[in-house]
Amino acid sequence: MRDVSIIGIGQTKVEEHWGKSLRQLAGEAILAAMQDASLERADALYVGNMLSGEVTGQEHLGALIADFVGLRGIEAMKVEAACGSGAAAVRQGYAAVAGGLADIVIAVGVEKMTDVSTEDITAALALAADGDYEAMYGLSFVAINALLMRRYLHEFGVRHEDFANFTVNAHRNAAHNPCAMFREPVTIEQFKRARMIASPINLLDSSPIADGAAAVILCPTPQAREFNDRSVRIAASAVATDSVAVHDRRDPMFLQAAYTSAQKAYRQAGVQPQDIDLFEL
Repeated sequence: MRDVSIIGIGQTKVEEHWGKSLRQLAGEAILAAMQDASLERADALYVGNMLSGEVTGQEHLGALIADFVGLRGIEAMKVEAACGSGAAAVRQGYAAVAGGLADIVIAVGVEKMTDVSTEDITAALALAADGDYEAMYGLSFVAINALLMRRYLHEFGVRHEDFANFTVNAHRNAAHNPCAMFREPVTIEQFKRARMIASPINLLDSSPIADGAAAVILCPTPQAREFNDRSVRIAASAVATDSVAVHDRRDPMFLQAAYTSAQKAYRQAGVQPQDIDLFEL
């Protein structure tokens, strides 16, 4: 297995892109990443996307987007893993480079979600729940998370307002990110007054419905210095799964897939949790 590094990145603004199609959003991110890495060609393209067929009526994104950005003829395919589709595309790209199947790989995550009503996008997102035991009974993603949050408050004896700092910190970071959707600061008092979406989840607990894309370019680490001196080596990449339906999990409060994949990544990278400075979950 070869070490893999990121040599280029590109991103669109996250917002309601009424004037851009899904392929245009993906293309914007890909071309920005290619420019960042000073590249004109690639061996493969992996497109992470969950809802193109349901929302925009377009599938076969690999070939569609490869052709759109001038890469007709390369290996290209769509990868779907619900909300983790973008990361799944990176994982596939990592595996291709690490395994020697490709030298230059582009991974892009893209969604176009604002062209349909709130009701329609809510139903579309519920496709990632268990269709037989959750979604068919009208249980939306926000409802599932509300149930989990209610259980968390009960089991660990915390208050809803104890979650306010997650929102405050996210908006503080967004204020310095030109690609962020909401760049205004939020206070704890504003969090407390936010309208309820699905109790105990309120508006400022929730992620918005938006459009956007982000891309990375991967190559073998020994080759990375040929492109620039800003490359970042991927120390490890690991994946694990759990039951989709919450009621089938041994403990709904324990993120088994996150735990298992983290343990695999620690072993691959040769580190322990205490060696990590920042976790994003």
